[in-house]
Amino acid sequence: MKFDAKLQKLRREKGMSQEALAEMLDVSRQAISKWESGQSYPEMEKLIILTSDI
Repeated sequence: MKFDAKLQKLRREKGMSQEALAEMLDVSRQAISKWESGQSYPEMEKLIILTSDI
């Protein structure tokens, strides 16, 4: 499974909106949308937060 699909699946399993995840990571909702559509990827520090908090 690709990163984009995995992120979206995990976010939905946790019952989080893109907005809530964006707030947790201190990024825009548009950034989350781009990550989930494979248009871009998060910085390493955001990946670390994702792996420990979501």
